[in-house]
Amino acid sequence: MLLVVALGGNALLERGEVPVAEVQEKHVLAAVDALVPLARDHDLVITHGNGPQVGLLALESTSDPALPHPYPFDVLGAQTQGMIGYFLLQAFENALPGQEVVSLICQTLVAADDPAFDDPTKFVGPVYEKDEAQRIARQHGWQVRPDGTVWRRVVASPEPLAMVELSTIRMVLADGAVVICAGGGGIPVARTEGGLLRGVEAVVDKDLTAALLAQALEADALLLLTDVACVESGYGTDAAVPIHRSDPSTLRSLRLPSGSMGPKVEAACRFVEATGNRAVIGRLEDAVGLLEGSCGTVVEPTGHPIERGRAGDTRL
Repeated sequence: MLLVVALGGNALLERGEVPVAEVQEKHVLAAVDALVPLARDHDLVITHGNGPQVGLLALESTSDPALPHPYPFDVLGAQTQGMIGYFLLQAFENALPGQEVVSLICQTLVAADDPAFDDPTKFVGPVYEKDEAQRIARQHGWQVRPDGTVWRRVVASPEPLAMVELSTIRMVLADGAVVICAGGGGIPVARTEGGLLRGVEAVVDKDLTAALLAQALEADALLLLTDVACVESGYGTDAAVPIHRSDPSTLRSLRLPSGSMGPKVEAACRFVEATGNRAVIGRLEDAVGLLEGSCGTVVEPTGHPIERGRAGDTRL
């Protein structure tokens, strides 16, 4: 089977952790350990998030007195693809001696006039208390929004339209390589009137890009890995109920956080609707069980009624 696996930000950093290299490398080793059984039995394409990393680089770039102006987000996204791709590349090569592993710098085409540029929603960078976030926003000209109980910077997140390097991904995948690509949703680029590519100031949602990539590659399944066991209705409340199986229409009817589970659900629904194949949302450490359908939230085509658990049930 061909699997596209989207690693959540928790694969590299947990909320509140200091983003030093050794902490991220430790998390990558755990992520790769969970994915190695899949890589042994299936063709594997891996995407990953970059929110904390690109936000940190943006903060450093903005604060660097040696620079007349900060680096644009497309350049920062490329930098994070190189760093995170290196972490994953080395970890997979060490875990699977003799297995070809390729990490690609990838661009994602977006529309220059996407309305998302007027309504930034994508969280990047570290977390702040409200007063500090608003102070920093005034200082740097940023926009900030609440992310649960904390505040973070937000940037534009335009709709991914196409993967520029899709043919290259297909080529190395056909050679049997584990492919690491489209990190952070891909470097956002738009076409000029003359047809040339240029970077844009944005971060593309990694899960929506993963769904687009999985559809283009005709993947057999899309795994969206995060730090919660499954999708829940009433998430964060005492009445939270896990959802083990659903179809896209039913799942979309739930009110889910736009900054976290919402994009994952939308990505899963898009892939299932386009291909008729399965998407599964769940914990990274449950990757094998997610593919087997024994845990997580399985999203299947219309006609499969919603299957709920009970409050407090995590279906481990």
